[in-house]
Amino acid sequence: MKTRSLIAHLAVPLTSALFTTLASHVRADVITDWNQRSAQIVGEARIGTPPAVRVMALVQTAAYEAAREARRAPSAPPHAVDAAVAGAHRAALTQLLPAQRAAIDAAVQAALAATPDDAPRAEHLAAGERAAQRVLASRTGEMPGGADTYRPHTTPGAYVPTTTLAALQWPQRRPWLLQRADQFRPGPPPALNSARWAADYNEMKSVGGRDSKQRSAEQTDVGRFWDHSLPAIYHGVVRSVALQPGRDVLANARLFAVVAQSMDDALIAVMDAKYHHNFWRPVTAIRNGDLDGHDGTERDASWAPLIDTPMHPEYPCAHCILAGTVATVLNAEGRKGPLPVLSTTSATLPGVVRRWNSPDDFMHEVAQARIYGGVHYRKSTEVGMAMGQRIGEWALQRSAAAEQ
Repeated sequence: MKTRSLIAHLAVPLTSALFTTLASHVRADVITDWNQRSAQIVGEARIGTPPAVRVMALVQTAAYEAAREARRAPSAPPHAVDAAVAGAHRAALTQLLPAQRAAIDAAVQAALAATPDDAPRAEHLAAGERAAQRVLASRTGEMPGGADTYRPHTTPGAYVPTTTLAALQWPQRRPWLLQRADQFRPGPPPALNSARWAADYNEMKSVGGRDSKQRSAEQTDVGRFWDHSLPAIYHGVVRSVALQPGRDVLANARLFAVVAQSMDDALIAVMDAKYHHNFWRPVTAIRNGDLDGHDGTERDASWAPLIDTPMHPEYPCAHCILAGTVATVLNAEGRKGPLPVLSTTSATLPGVVRRWNSPDDFMHEVAQARIYGGVHYRKSTEVGMAMGQRIGEWALQRSAAAEQ
């Protein structure tokens, strides 16, 4: 059956081709190996979560295109996919993160150490680099130009905090899969005179504070674990599925491409919603509880959250939208066969591995963690999960349409 490339349909203008099944002689973990290497390189670049998610989307897309083309090549040697995927990573990562060149080159050398240094390897390495360049070229212009026009609210002479807000221009980016940034923009947060607002406020005040006596030690660990937001923590969950015995490289390459693109779109969408609604964070609300007009929200002038508050508006929860998106894609994988226990690690709670029996369990823990951490109200987590699930379903529909 003739099919179109997932990425050709969704993002990259490549030609239609037969989606072939990987032969058994190719290692089933070349994509997962490179995913782990890339996530580490991106983390070491210290570029912030939204830019890091964007880099991983570009890299995983390039890896998928390179692997797919290598398997189409006539008389391809057993190491063709290994070389092509290495070339794609080298070209994409070097262009996106030039300061990490030494680490990138070392990763390529390690990845190809077991393959013969011959003409076919050089050919497929170069082909992978060309695939990456096509992916990068297809995304030219997706980042908005122009200067940052944000102006903090102030009166002349009055001090305001000077930390720069995060991802202000993200809502103007061109999505991979979504039709537009506000496609799934949610309605407003709870009104300040509502019972829901008071309930969320008081829950946050009780369990999200740095010195909370209502939060257990386990809940504190969960909050700190999910303080980390770089791609590695989410891609680790995906690798739990990709490393199952019997999966092939193209299936894994496609899985990571869909996850990475939909995560990038999720951040575009959530930043659109955040800056549209511009809702205050718990640390601001609770220290100003006497100004919200609700008799049920008592001020605490010294309240502080368990973890540092991210530098963008509160509503809806960005971690929750990412978790909802990833969980939805993984649930679709589960319809093809049993899923393993999911797991991942976190740089903000070293040495700890957290595990879940299902994608939904993972998603709900992420949401709860943002309440324990003192940075998101419950309504925001619910809306974020639902928004992520809608984006994940949209991504799955688009990928299915690409194969018709």
